[in-house]
Amino acid sequence: MVVHAGFATPNDIEVVDISLSENTPKVTEVLEVLGQFYSVEKIIIANETKMHNPSTFVSIKNIFKEKVKVQLVNHKELKKLSKNVKAIIRTGDFTAYGNVIIVSAAGDRWFFESL
Repeated sequence: MVVHAGFATPNDIEVVDISLSENTPKVTEVLEVLGQFYSVEKIIIANETKMHNPSTFVSIKNIFKEKVKVQLVNHKELKKLSKNVKAIIRTGDFTAYGNVIIVSAAGDRWFFESL
């Protein structure tokens, strides 16, 4: 999960804090890098992101293109789901509702050698 600076992280989840300064790095900048190296099946975003920060919502969707499913949940549900993630990357971003759960999967980037 990649979160903004103010996200209340669960106590028992490992947090990697990469905040350097206010709004650095942004959630979208971190997602762009992760999108290059991880196979992503689905992203989970709060409805509030789409309602209150539509340009951020579009930017996040564009990072992963159409091949990645986008699941919308309310912000309370996203906070509940955060209790089951493997790790959280906290950014310096102060964009409200700028939190994204990444669901990893094999995806289409894996090479299989024919026998």
